[in-house]
Amino acid sequence: MPKNKKIVVKIGSSLLANDENLTLRYAFINGLLSDLARLKKEGHDVILTSSGSVALGLNMVGKRPEDAGILDKQAAAACGQPLLMNAYRQIASEHNMDVAQMLVSVGDMEERRRFLNIKNTMLRLFENDILPIINENDSVATRDLRVGDNDRLSAKVAQMVDADLLVILTSVDGLYDRNPAEPGAQFIAEIDDVSEHLDSTTAISALGSGGMLTKMQAANMAQNAGVETIIAEGIIERPISSVLANERRFTRCRVTGKAASPLMVWLSNRLQVSGTLVVPDNVAAAVAAGDCGVSRHDILSIQGDFTKGDVLHVYDESGAEVARGLTNFSSEETMLMARHSDMAVEDLIGYKTQSDVIGIENLLVLAENHLPLDAPAEDPKIVVPA
Repeated sequence: MPKNKKIVVKIGSSLLANDENLTLRYAFINGLLSDLARLKKEGHDVILTSSGSVALGLNMVGKRPEDAGILDKQAAAACGQPLLMNAYRQIASEHNMDVAQMLVSVGDMEERRRFLNIKNTMLRLFENDILPIINENDSVATRDLRVGDNDRLSAKVAQMVDADLLVILTSVDGLYDRNPAEPGAQFIAEIDDVSEHLDSTTAISALGSGGMLTKMQAANMAQNAGVETIIAEGIIERPISSVLANERRFTRCRVTGKAASPLMVWLSNRLQVSGTLVVPDNVAAAVAAGDCGVSRHDILSIQGDFTKGDVLHVYDESGAEVARGLTNFSSEETMLMARHSDMAVEDLIGYKTQSDVIGIENLLVLAENHLPLDAPAEDPKIVVPA
């Protein structure tokens, strides 16, 4: 493997915590950090995205994974995170490695300025030869405690630092064409288009918040950012370098084509819907063809409370997502302009502008290989009377 690669490694809860007693698997952590130290000595920059805080804290709040509610999981995360980081710090020191903890939230990854601040922090840690260990801030997270899950978080991190490789270690050796427990399941060694393999990804581990589906979603995000993804079993001895040396089997999700600009990659790899616009089908077709942005005259309905510079998701009348883009106006301004399209913009919002709600220069049309986000289930605010 060439020198000076940026490698993001994602570890799931099932590898870090024993299923029965919910205690740390020290042998695995030692093997993992020994391998990461080896990669760093070879000249690679490495980031570890780690789950595990919730699983490790459940004993302290007297819950099992299947019985824990959202408040139990938040409390368990607060208890388990110090245990996890203490283990990482102690074992890393045995391999002459310094580590740093970074806890992030959905907002940190979705808001452009905070996203860039996190990137700058990680790059400074690289400069000081420190291993960043990243996890979602589960003690304050809601919505099932997921940025999307730590699989997709790792893909966002890979995008953020312009990584060369994302390695997702899990409890199986890669992707199969169906549940690997079923007779006749076939192993898939290489994938060009991740979106073609989503139907075979339904199983979820007892401790993890995701499954193979979220790993495929992460691989899709990584592909769109120009990052190759490897999905492999998290063995104890040389879990990463053995894969890089092709000493055991794994699934490789290859990069095909050229990645878009950093801004467009950031627009494409969303973890949740922050605001939506519904436009007529003919406008959606023109947007999809790259012929126009979205003007106030095009909007049928709007949902979400957003501000200027937020990312909006554009749907056609049937609910299919066609594009994402940066809005030039807040939700209140957009609502006023769409409801009163016959009035001058200056009279409605107090200043002159010729801007579209989403300009064509800040609009990303979703390609077939992008995984769309479903529109929120709540009733949208209708802005144009039927």
